[in-house]
Amino acid sequence: QLQFVESGGGLVQAGGSLRLSCVVSGIIFSNRVMGWYRQPPGKRRELVAGITSGGSKYYADAGKGRITISRDNAKNTVYLQIDNLKPEDTAVYYCNVLGDYYGPPLYPWGQGTQVTVSS
Repeated sequence: QLQFVESGGGLVQAGGSLRLSCVVSGIIFSNRVMGWYRQPPGKRRELVAGITSGGSKYYADAGKGRITISRDNAKNTVYLQIDNLKPEDTAVYYCNVLGDYYGPPLYPWGQGTQVTVSS
């Protein structure tokens, strides 16, 4: 059964950093495109970053220069490093498997991990 378990969120001051983790089970992780999404309060969920099985990466404009996505196929884990956190980064962060070419998410969402940035 497919499962996403996100962790690493918390309450941080602006300018700080966080490293989010998402452990994936129930699929062959290594050959899938993975993505991180976030949903700010009262807003739609949006794609933040994606990474292919070969390590190519995509970043949405909002996080470019401050966000790094990576993966460890041996651990079935995808990571999101967020530096220089801003209050507008406050959101619940989720991971999911993406369609080809950073396409839409393919599976039901996990519980997500809350990131709250204080100014």
